[in-house]
Amino acid sequence: MQSIPTYLSSLDLRIAWMPDWATSALLIASLALLAWWVHSLVFAAVERLVGGQSLFRRSFVTRTKAPSRLAFIMLGVALAVTVAPLTWSEAADAWRLIIAGIIILIGWFLLAALHIWIVLYLRRFELDTEDNLLARKHVTQFRILERIARILIVIITLAAALMTFPSVRQYGVSLLASAGAASLIIGLALQPMLKNLVAGVQLAITQPIRIDDALLIENEWGNVEEITSSYVVVRLWDWRRMIVPLSYFIEQPFQNWTRESAALIGTVFLYVDFTVDVADLRAKLEEIAASSKLWDRRVVALQVTDFKESTMEIRMLVSASNASKVFDLRCEVRERMIAYVQERYPEALPRLRADIQDQRSASKTKALVDGESSPSDRKTGVV
Repeated sequence: MQSIPTYLSSLDLRIAWMPDWATSALLIASLALLAWWVHSLVFAAVERLVGGQSLFRRSFVTRTKAPSRLAFIMLGVALAVTVAPLTWSEAADAWRLIIAGIIILIGWFLLAALHIWIVLYLRRFELDTEDNLLARKHVTQFRILERIARILIVIITLAAALMTFPSVRQYGVSLLASAGAASLIIGLALQPMLKNLVAGVQLAITQPIRIDDALLIENEWGNVEEITSSYVVVRLWDWRRMIVPLSYFIEQPFQNWTRESAALIGTVFLYVDFTVDVADLRAKLEEIAASSKLWDRRVVALQVTDFKESTMEIRMLVSASNASKVFDLRCEVRERMIAYVQERYPEALPRLRADIQDQRSASKTKALVDGESSPSDRKTGVV
């Protein structure tokens, strides 16, 4: 077996009692371990060097510890391949693996740099504030674009790495040339993924939804908790999670209660008799809203919106700064308004059940009276 020429050709790297493949494996393993140890020393020095520098540099160094270790190991393997007693074909295969590893390392570093840059950029926006519309807009846009960019980097990196091997490259070319049924099946299988990928780009640009938006979707109310590359997680009001495909928000109608601002108007209906004093109820509603901490001092109104056969419909409108406060304010208005009507206008409340009970009581009273005046009933004990 002939060894490749090396710059250390003057040294005999073979051990007499070991085969060439064992010598090569031992040499590669030794230099890989040496590279691991050197990386530990170098990385510790780099961490001390960037300790007082910008957050981006410190974060980049921290997140690139694993890929940089792999880079050192690959460098050690490359040196070992250079001096190891390998044939030309073995050395060529080893160098293809090394080149593929370098391509993967470049993609790995790009993913780390992309993540750190987006995290640092979004640090200036806070989602916990009352008016977080701008923050939700940027967080949503950059999170979606980050996932799309990560997918593209991974695909390009893997494709470039596979192209270093002639057998795999030839297989890919023959697969594309075959087209036919296989291409059709693959295209149909990838259609949902591609559909959601395109929908993700549209969502990032047009932004019909954002992180923490309040949505009414499929008759369920909740907030957008997470937007991935293929689906959206909606945290419902009772802490359940609804998983919705990205394409749904492009193709189906839904309600976004925080599209431009978080403020909303809540509606409360009251059904009373025609004799109630509407002006007095309007004044009471304004008093309730003014005394509530939930009201945002923007909208309060009371109107008669419809007449029924026995009641009139009164609609009350109140506004609050967000959906949760609107819900609580509506409940407060209901409770206080019905208490006020019961106290001030008890005769104006619907009395269908009360009328039925009065009729039953009258019937029982009549039966008792009739029973007392009938001797036969008294004898048989019928009341």
